[in-house]
Amino acid sequence: MTRGLISAVILLGALLLATTGHARDTTLMLSIEEAMNTPEARERLDPNIRFFFADAPHDEVITEHGNFVTNKKTNAFNKSDEEACKWVMLSTLISLQDRVKTEGGNAVINIESYYKQNVMASSTEYECHAGALMAGVALRGDVVTLR
Repeated sequence: MTRGLISAVILLGALLLATTGHARDTTLMLSIEEAMNTPEARERLDPNIRFFFADAPHDEVITEHGNFVTNKKTNAFNKSDEEACKWVMLSTLISLQDRVKTEGGNAVINIESYYKQNVMASSTEYECHAGALMAGVALRGDVVTLR
């Protein structure tokens, strides 16, 4: 190898280490209501399946089907953090909705953010982590059949 090529390889390696060593991971607390009322969410979420966050009141539980976690990521490139977070939040809700259908329930209760297994329970906000390339949301909740 020539000295110039060796120098270029070393410089490229140093740049890669510098950029990956300081990857952005911004924590955002965003509105559940706004995420669930986007046109995409209204189109893709089944109105017969209900979602209850944190300790929000709900009808009597008839059957408990289990506690489930969903952890989704989405491409955040060329999107605002909020736009990427709303998109990945919809993906997590669809995942929970699919689980409700699989288990034979009609709701998810006690939903909480569960990013990196850290619990953040709120009836109004969800936690999203956004970086330069990816955004992620993790949710945990109890799939049930309500009266």
